[in-house]
Amino acid sequence: MSDPFIPFNSLVLYRSRPARVAGSTGDKLSLEIEGGETARVRPKDVTLLHPGPLRSLSELSANRATGDVQTAWELLAGGGTTLREVAELAYGGFTPAAAWAAWQLVNEGVFFRASGDGIRGATAEEVAHTQSQRAAEAAEREAWEAFLERARAGRVSPQQDRRYLREVEDLAYGRTERSRVLKALGREESPENAHAALLEWGAWDDSIDPHPVRHGLQLDAPALPVECDLSALLAQPDRVDLTHLLAFAVDDPSTETPDDAISWEPGPGLGKVWVHVADPAAFILPDDPLDREARSRGVTLHLPQVTVPMLPPATTPLLGLGLNEFSPALSFGVTVSESGEITDVEIVPSITRVQRVSYEEASARLAEHPFAELASIAHVFEARRFAAGAANIDLPEAQVRVLNGEIVIEPVLTLPGRVVVENCMILAGEATARYALERDIPLPHATQDAPDGTLERRETLSAMFALRRSMKRGQHRSAPAPHFGLGLSAYAQATSPLRRYLDLVTHQQLRAHLARRPLLATADIITRIGEIEGPVSAARQAESHSDKHWTLAYLGRQVKWRGRAVLVDRRGANGIFILPDIALETAIHLHMEL
Repeated sequence: MSDPFIPFNSLVLYRSRPARVAGSTGDKLSLEIEGGETARVRPKDVTLLHPGPLRSLSELSANRATGDVQTAWELLAGGGTTLREVAELAYGGFTPAAAWAAWQLVNEGVFFRASGDGIRGATAEEVAHTQSQRAAEAAEREAWEAFLERARAGRVSPQQDRRYLREVEDLAYGRTERSRVLKALGREESPENAHAALLEWGAWDDSIDPHPVRHGLQLDAPALPVECDLSALLAQPDRVDLTHLLAFAVDDPSTETPDDAISWEPGPGLGKVWVHVADPAAFILPDDPLDREARSRGVTLHLPQVTVPMLPPATTPLLGLGLNEFSPALSFGVTVSESGEITDVEIVPSITRVQRVSYEEASARLAEHPFAELASIAHVFEARRFAAGAANIDLPEAQVRVLNGEIVIEPVLTLPGRVVVENCMILAGEATARYALERDIPLPHATQDAPDGTLERRETLSAMFALRRSMKRGQHRSAPAPHFGLGLSAYAQATSPLRRYLDLVTHQQLRAHLARRPLLATADIITRIGEIEGPVSAARQAESHSDKHWTLAYLGRQVKWRGRAVLVDRRGANGIFILPDIALETAIHLHMEL
């Protein structure tokens, strides 16, 4: 052989496995490895354990249990030694089988340990620590296997198995992308599968909605102080007294934050619509702490189980319209021609006297002043928008709420009063965009490009569904552009500054213009649009997913529930159905040709 230190038929260690040197070729050793494998390696790739002779690896199967490891360790504890000495003391001689058994003792690291180029006997303290650690590891492996057995049988205990379930919960909440439990059970590691497993095991019930956390949303209201009071707001010298106008905040009875109201005043054409809007920009200035907090959230989060406001809760009793005898507002006065065109726009900080009414009550009073005049303007304005190509998508909507643990689903009815209010708000948005354009005020403009192709405009659910699918996503831009869905050439949202950050930015710009203060530049508007895109998208997805979660939970609780389902689309073997009574859209596998 070329290397006298690695003789033929010696026992060597190769990649932590025993091997017999069967020969050599050039500068390479030929090895016989366990399992009948062979290899050609350089001498430096192996470690000599015994010079032999070793005729077969089967000779290494001598029973290690015949050795006296305890005595060998007691004699060598704490000191340096060699593999030969360990083998002779533990197994009564230095044979290949004894050398292999001794190396396994060293590799196990309990009584003997590799130390540099040699071996040393572990101290009593080290042995005790290692044995305790190994016992704990063995107990953990046993507990892990027992848990997996219970999980496969569906007998998980939420209390006993808490430590294992916690990491499944982390995946269900989207805090991690992996789950050792699901992987061991052969399940796909996804938040949806984690959620399903937790429900299956009884660790969660339908009252746990993971979607807000999964989307990384803040579920606590802003805790910043609101350093302003109502009397100071009402005493601001630039406010115009509009308390002579009949003003109505029309909303659902459950609404806790009334942030807009409507009035009518005689004037040219069909008269003037006043849209009064809550006025947070009266004291929330760009880049102050309240502004930055609102920007980090983007919108108020409306979930069935909780509403998380964009601004501190203290702003609602201070600014909510109709919550006090007199309410501060930023009022938009829009004069409308008989053809529904805007002929004049006036924007003023104001003092208003607002009454709160429901959509049902407003619908019942459309023949009365001022509802009759407002309805007439809304009708003409809506007709103008539809003539310009506005999309009328009338798909079922429902309000899903969780009240004291009970799930309540109520259809959102297309009431005449609701249509009047919606058109007044859209009218204010168009008026705001035009006002800003004429005065060169940078604003975040809401836009929507036209869909590709020709639209089918029918009033069936399937046609409405197809129309919605064809619509392009709305965007905010720093310059005015058409909004296809609304049928307007320019539009800026301005009626919900308590609930939408970009509405607050619009108010800040208008307030600065009216007070002749410096305006945010177009670059600042672009930055703000970009900053809120992520939080707003996350909030909208969480709202949609949470609505579906609670709707499915409702169906799970209402085992006798029956309702109509309408097929609105086909996607391969699946049909997309809408359940109008609860506004649920779901995919169901079709078992037959329809």
